[in-house]
Amino acid sequence: MRALVADGRGGVEIRDVDEPRPERTEALVAVSAVSLNPFEVRSLGSAKENWRPGSDVSGLVMTPAADGSGPPEGAGVVALGRGGGWAERAAVPTEHMALMPEGLDPGRAATLPVAGLTALRALHAGCLMPDHRVLITGASGGVGRFAVQLAAHDGADVTAVVRKAERGADLERLGAARIAVGMPSGEFDVILESAGGTSLAAALGIVARRGTVVSFGNSSKEPTTFEAGSFFSKGGARLYAFSLFPELERLGTGAHDLAHLAAMAAGGHLDTSIDLDVSWHEAGDAIEALLARRVVGKAILRID
Repeated sequence: MRALVADGRGGVEIRDVDEPRPERTEALVAVSAVSLNPFEVRSLGSAKENWRPGSDVSGLVMTPAADGSGPPEGAGVVALGRGGGWAERAAVPTEHMALMPEGLDPGRAATLPVAGLTALRALHAGCLMPDHRVLITGASGGVGRFAVQLAAHDGADVTAVVRKAERGADLERLGAARIAVGMPSGEFDVILESAGGTSLAAALGIVARRGTVVSFGNSSKEPTTFEAGSFFSKGGARLYAFSLFPELERLGTGAHDLAHLAAMAAGGHLDTSIDLDVSWHEAGDAIEALLARRVVGKAILRID
């Protein structure tokens, strides 16, 4: 079969590879579409030749899991894999797999696993409640756009933080009450923080008493130095370290959460914000656009 693999020079090539060999708890999926995530495209810069990226997949079950779990043969599914998903076929654990609702385009479905699950679970980690004041950094990205919508859907008052005003042009449509260019003042009950560095330091200074800062990235690649006094004076405030796979393993909610997100998308309640939709033969151009920050939202590849 064919797959996109690292060329050892920062890019990818379509090459012939061995067929996947699913574990007992994995189904073999004929892949229709995949989504590109920032951590994957950044990893290509240092990846050895023949490394195979790809976590977000949608497609049809060719061979159900040997242990009887998961959807049956022929079912349309969306799934979170452990890599190797940018391919014609992929072995995917059924614990992170959900049926694709009728009418949901495979490309839209493929946006949901990493970005959608991260947004959903990060908000839960922050103990989101209706009327909470929520601050989301990196709000124009894939995770941020899902988080804005999910928080607003649950009745939160959402402030979306962007680097440039033009990148936040449609975030009010998605549910943000206000757009901030750079970190604002005020106090917030839940802060989703993915930039690290000075952004994380600022978040620790504006979290409310008993509030939560959920840290799930460090896109700035900067260390964080913060004023401890301004943080510990917020009695009961906490900093939560979030990583998607350990979170899902701890909770065991991957399949349920994906089904929930897919149902929302199919019902028109969750905008998948696809900004780039191309054939996998154009993967190099898509990766370049992501690295250059020309993509607002999600980028997907169709496996054709």
